[in-house]
Amino acid sequence: MNNKHKICIHAAVWTVMFISPLMFMNHGAGTSWHQFLFMSAVPMSLMIVFYVNYLWLTPKYFATENKQIYWLANIAMILAMGIALHLWMGQTHAMFDNRPPQRPPSPIMYVFFLFRDMFNLAISAAIATTIQLAMRWQESENARREAESARVNAELKNLRSQVNPHFLLNTLNNIYALTELAPDKAKEAILELSKLLRHILYDNQQKYVDLKSEVQFLMNYTNLMKIRLSSNVDLQFTADIPDPCNIMIAPLIFISLIENAFKHGVSTTEKSYIRIQIKATDHYITCDIVNSNFPKGDKDRSGHGIGLSQVARRLDLIYPNMYEWKKGVDHTGKEYSSKITIYDTKMCNN
Repeated sequence: MNNKHKICIHAAVWTVMFISPLMFMNHGAGTSWHQFLFMSAVPMSLMIVFYVNYLWLTPKYFATENKQIYWLANIAMILAMGIALHLWMGQTHAMFDNRPPQRPPSPIMYVFFLFRDMFNLAISAAIATTIQLAMRWQESENARREAESARVNAELKNLRSQVNPHFLLNTLNNIYALTELAPDKAKEAILELSKLLRHILYDNQQKYVDLKSEVQFLMNYTNLMKIRLSSNVDLQFTADIPDPCNIMIAPLIFISLIENAFKHGVSTTEKSYIRIQIKATDHYITCDIVNSNFPKGDKDRSGHGIGLSQVARRLDLIYPNMYEWKKGVDHTGKEYSSKITIYDTKMCNN
């Protein structure tokens, strides 16, 4: 709420408070401005106590742990204002009240009226303090949310920046392996890699990218990896995406899964397979990867599992409570599957 709205709300509330005494005036004898000023003493005293607390006592003392000063100042102010209001009402009642003289109230009634006025003033002070504390809490909460959002964005940016070197390292390692075994294929791989760099360098800087362009990038990557595969590897990549498609997705969210499939699903001596399927509807996106499982030895430290941990963290940050990830080796130990399902894709639609 901006300051203009606050001023309007305050003005409306106090206007009602000052107009309300008109309901208790003797309209049959005509409206007396002297009588109105007499009746306005109560809302005026409430307003003074309210703004002393709202603008000074609460922010300076109550909200800064100097509560003793806050309580003492309020007690003194409410007591003084209550007595002054009671004396004002008593002294001016005869001047502005056109009704016939009545018997003066008993001392008990004087005390009752005094405590009634002081109670109303205390309520006004409490309301002012409550509103001021609520506003400070809201400001603090907004600042906390902004700080949390900035932290999450910084972490996502850091994770995205880590994906690039991790991806390039794995790809360059594969190209390096081809340079001695098949130089022509190595040249072809370098050409394919250059096609991927645009997507990595530009699209990866955005929070979301078009799903079709992301799938095309994944297909180009599998074609790049396919160059070094032998004939005993069965590689399949299928995509089932509606046309036209306005679905958006976080860039490079699936690439580490495919890298992992090539790392652990390919053998140079045995028949191997990698099956990649991406499917999308207006309600979900799935990336389902199944591959033969050839675990690397303890001495093989390539990758260090960084890619998959990055995927998990990015999913938690970008799609909190909106995804499901099932992965693991089957009971035979010869097949590994990894399936990520992202729900409620409408939030990412154009």
